[in-house]
Amino acid sequence: MMTHHLNNVCIFTKIFYARSKIPTLKRLTTSSIQSIISNFKKENGDFMRTKALYPGTFDPITCGHVDIIKRGLMMFDEIVVAVARNIRKNPIFSIDERIEMIKQSFEGESRVSVVTLEDGLLVDFAISQGIHTVLRGLRAMSDFEYEFQMASMNRRLSDRVDYVFLMTSEENFFVSSSLIREVAINKGQVEGFVPAPVAIRLREKFKKNHS
Repeated sequence: MMTHHLNNVCIFTKIFYARSKIPTLKRLTTSSIQSIISNFKKENGDFMRTKALYPGTFDPITCGHVDIIKRGLMMFDEIVVAVARNIRKNPIFSIDERIEMIKQSFEGESRVSVVTLEDGLLVDFAISQGIHTVLRGLRAMSDFEYEFQMASMNRRLSDRVDYVFLMTSEENFFVSSSLIREVAINKGQVEGFVPAPVAIRLREKFKKNHS
Protein backbone atom coordinates (compact mmCIF):
# COMPACT_ATOMS: atom_id res chain seq x y z
CA MET A 1 0.00 0.00 0.00
CA MET A 2 1.51 3.34 -1.07
CA THR A 3 1.79 5.78 1.82
CA HIS A 4 0.59 9.38 1.55
CA HIS A 5 4.04 10.96 1.59
CA LEU A 6 4.63 9.62 -1.93
CA ASN A 7 1.94 11.90 -3.41
CA ASN A 8 4.39 14.60 -4.47
CA VAL A 9 6.63 12.05 -6.20
CA CYS A 10 3.67 10.62 -8.10
CA ILE A 11 2.55 14.05 -9.29
CA PHE A 12 6.09 14.98 -10.33
CA THR A 13 6.39 11.73 -12.31
CA LYS A 14 3.08 12.24 -14.09
CA ILE A 15 3.88 15.84 -15.03
CA PHE A 16 7.39 14.99 -16.27
CA TYR A 17 5.97 12.08 -18.30
CA ALA A 18 3.31 14.32 -19.81
CA ARG A 19 5.93 16.97 -20.60
CA SER A 20 7.99 14.43 -22.53
CA LYS A 21 4.99 13.33 -24.61
CA ILE A 22 3.07 16.58 -25.16
CA PRO A 23 4.96 19.30 -27.10
CA THR A 24 3.09 22.21 -25.47
CA LEU A 25 4.19 21.03 -22.03
CA LYS A 26 7.88 20.82 -22.90
CA ARG A 27 8.31 24.49 -21.96
CA LEU A 28 7.45 23.69 -18.33
CA THR A 29 10.48 24.14 -16.06
CA THR A 30 11.08 22.38 -12.75
CA SER A 31 10.18 25.58 -10.91
CA SER A 32 6.94 25.78 -12.90
CA ILE A 33 6.07 22.23 -11.90
CA GLN A 34 6.82 22.99 -8.25
CA SER A 35 4.55 26.03 -8.51
CA ILE A 36 1.76 23.88 -9.96
CA ILE A 37 2.07 21.41 -7.10
CA SER A 38 2.18 24.21 -4.51
CA ASN A 39 -1.01 25.74 -5.91
CA PHE A 40 -2.65 22.32 -6.06
CA LYS A 41 -1.86 21.70 -2.39
CA LYS A 42 -3.27 25.11 -1.42
CA GLU A 43 -6.48 24.45 -3.32
CA ASN A 44 -6.93 20.94 -1.96
CA GLY A 45 -5.94 21.58 1.64
CA ASP A 46 -5.20 18.51 3.74
CA PHE A 47 -5.60 16.17 0.75
CA MET A 48 -1.95 16.75 -0.11
CA ARG A 49 -0.67 17.56 3.37
CA THR A 50 1.69 14.87 4.67
CA LYS A 51 1.81 14.21 8.39
CA ALA A 52 3.81 11.95 10.66
CA LEU A 53 3.03 10.92 14.23
CA TYR A 54 5.94 11.09 16.67
CA PRO A 55 4.90 9.25 19.86
CA GLY A 56 6.73 9.07 23.18
CA THR A 57 6.67 9.85 26.87
CA PHE A 58 8.95 12.91 26.55
CA ASP A 59 9.71 13.09 30.28
CA PRO A 60 11.27 15.48 29.44
CA ILE A 61 11.80 16.26 25.75
CA THR A 62 15.54 16.29 24.93
CA CYS A 63 17.69 17.76 22.18
CA GLY A 64 17.70 14.29 20.64
CA HIS A 65 13.90 14.43 20.31
CA VAL A 66 14.12 17.96 18.89
CA ASP A 67 16.67 16.79 16.30
CA ILE A 68 14.37 13.98 15.11
CA ILE A 69 11.39 16.36 14.84
CA LYS A 70 13.35 18.98 12.89
CA ARG A 71 14.69 16.39 10.48
CA GLY A 72 11.21 14.92 10.19
CA LEU A 73 9.96 18.31 9.03
CA MET A 74 12.28 17.99 6.04
CA MET A 75 10.26 14.93 4.98
CA PHE A 76 6.74 15.81 6.11
CA ASP A 77 4.56 18.92 6.10
CA GLU A 78 3.60 18.43 9.73
CA ILE A 79 4.80 16.45 12.75
CA VAL A 80 2.21 15.58 15.37
CA VAL A 81 3.95 14.88 18.68
CA ALA A 82 1.84 12.43 20.68
CA VAL A 83 2.62 12.46 24.41
CA ALA A 84 1.86 9.23 26.28
CA ARG A 85 0.75 9.26 29.89
CA ASN A 86 2.78 6.09 30.61
CA ILE A 87 2.15 5.87 34.35
CA ARG A 88 4.30 2.72 34.48
CA LYS A 89 7.41 4.88 33.93
CA ASN A 90 6.53 7.08 36.92
CA PRO A 91 6.99 10.35 35.00
CA ILE A 92 8.37 13.29 37.00
CA PHE A 93 6.38 15.78 34.94
CA SER A 94 2.62 15.66 34.48
CA ILE A 95 1.33 15.17 30.95
CA ASP A 96 0.22 18.82 30.86
CA GLU A 97 3.74 19.94 31.84
CA ARG A 98 5.33 17.73 29.19
CA ILE A 99 2.98 19.05 26.50
CA GLU A 100 3.69 22.64 27.55
CA MET A 101 7.47 22.11 27.42
CA ILE A 102 7.25 20.66 23.91
CA LYS A 103 5.14 23.61 22.75
CA GLN A 104 7.62 26.04 24.30
CA SER A 105 10.50 24.22 22.61
CA PHE A 106 8.83 24.70 19.20
CA GLU A 107 7.29 28.10 19.76
CA GLY A 108 6.70 29.79 16.41
CA GLU A 109 6.85 26.51 14.44
CA SER A 110 3.32 26.06 13.10
CA ARG A 111 4.13 22.69 11.54
CA VAL A 112 4.60 21.02 14.94
CA SER A 113 1.50 20.20 16.96
CA VAL A 114 1.21 18.36 20.27
CA VAL A 115 -1.56 16.01 21.36
CA THR A 116 -2.20 13.54 24.17
CA LEU A 117 -1.70 9.93 23.11
CA GLU A 118 -4.88 8.28 24.29
CA ASP A 119 -4.89 4.77 25.75
CA GLY A 120 -5.20 2.00 23.18
CA LEU A 121 -3.31 0.80 20.12
CA LEU A 122 -0.91 3.26 18.49
CA VAL A 123 -2.09 2.30 14.98
CA ASP A 124 -5.70 2.98 15.91
CA PHE A 125 -4.78 6.38 17.32
CA ALA A 126 -2.76 7.27 14.22
CA ILE A 127 -5.63 6.34 11.90
CA SER A 128 -8.08 8.32 14.07
CA GLN A 129 -5.86 11.37 13.51
CA GLY A 130 -5.76 10.78 9.74
CA ILE A 131 -2.05 9.90 9.93
CA HIS A 132 -0.48 6.94 8.16
CA THR A 133 3.20 7.30 9.11
CA VAL A 134 4.85 6.92 12.52
CA LEU A 135 8.21 8.60 13.01
CA ARG A 136 10.75 7.09 15.40
CA GLY A 137 14.36 7.79 16.33
CA LEU A 138 17.04 5.12 16.79
CA ARG A 139 20.02 5.55 19.13
CA ALA A 140 21.55 2.09 19.39
CA MET A 141 21.07 -1.58 18.49
CA SER A 142 18.91 -2.04 21.57
CA ASP A 143 16.57 0.64 20.21
CA PHE A 144 16.47 -1.10 16.84
CA GLU A 145 15.47 -4.47 18.30
CA TYR A 146 12.63 -2.94 20.33
CA GLU A 147 11.41 -0.63 17.55
CA PHE A 148 11.60 -3.41 14.94
CA GLN A 149 9.49 -5.66 17.17
CA MET A 150 6.90 -2.93 17.77
CA ALA A 151 6.78 -1.88 14.10
CA SER A 152 6.36 -5.50 12.99
CA MET A 153 3.49 -6.06 15.42
CA ASN A 154 1.78 -2.83 14.39
CA ARG A 155 2.11 -3.79 10.73
CA ARG A 156 0.33 -7.05 11.53
CA LEU A 157 -2.40 -5.12 13.33
CA SER A 158 -2.90 -2.68 10.46
CA ASP A 159 -1.28 -2.24 7.06
CA ARG A 160 -2.59 1.34 6.91
CA VAL A 161 0.26 2.67 9.04
CA ASP A 162 3.96 2.57 8.17
CA TYR A 163 7.10 3.48 10.11
CA VAL A 164 9.96 5.83 9.26
CA PHE A 165 13.13 5.51 11.35
CA LEU A 166 15.79 8.20 11.69
CA MET A 167 19.18 7.62 13.28
CA THR A 168 19.87 10.06 16.09
CA SER A 169 22.67 12.51 15.30
CA GLU A 170 26.05 11.65 16.80
CA GLU A 171 26.00 14.55 19.27
CA ASN A 172 22.74 13.24 20.77
CA PHE A 173 22.96 9.45 20.43
CA PHE A 174 23.76 8.97 24.15
CA VAL A 175 21.08 11.38 25.42
CA SER A 176 17.92 9.94 26.92
CA SER A 177 15.18 11.36 29.12
CA SER A 178 16.05 8.96 31.95
CA LEU A 179 19.73 10.00 31.85
CA ILE A 180 18.77 13.68 31.86
CA ARG A 181 16.55 13.12 34.92
CA GLU A 182 19.42 11.39 36.71
CA VAL A 183 21.79 14.28 35.99
CA ALA A 184 19.21 16.84 37.10
CA ILE A 185 18.41 14.99 40.33
CA ASN A 186 22.10 15.13 41.22
CA LYS A 187 22.29 18.87 40.43
CA GLY A 188 24.29 18.38 37.24
CA GLN A 189 24.20 20.74 34.26
CA VAL A 190 21.62 19.74 31.68
CA GLU A 191 22.02 22.76 29.39
CA GLY A 192 22.88 21.65 25.87
CA PHE A 193 21.10 18.33 26.33
CA VAL A 194 17.57 19.72 26.56
CA PRO A 195 15.83 22.81 25.14
CA ALA A 196 16.20 25.96 27.28
CA PRO A 197 12.59 25.90 28.63
CA VAL A 198 13.13 22.30 29.80
CA ALA A 199 16.41 23.11 31.56
CA ILE A 200 14.60 25.84 33.53
CA ARG A 201 11.79 23.46 34.50
CA LEU A 202 14.25 20.81 35.65
CA ARG A 203 16.16 23.27 37.84
CA GLU A 204 12.93 24.50 39.39
CA LYS A 205 11.58 21.00 40.05
CA PHE A 206 14.67 19.58 41.69
CA LYS A 207 15.41 22.78 43.58
CA LYS A 208 12.02 22.32 45.26
CA ASN A 209 12.77 18.64 45.93
CA HIS A 210 16.09 19.47 47.62
CA SER A 211 14.70 22.36 49.69
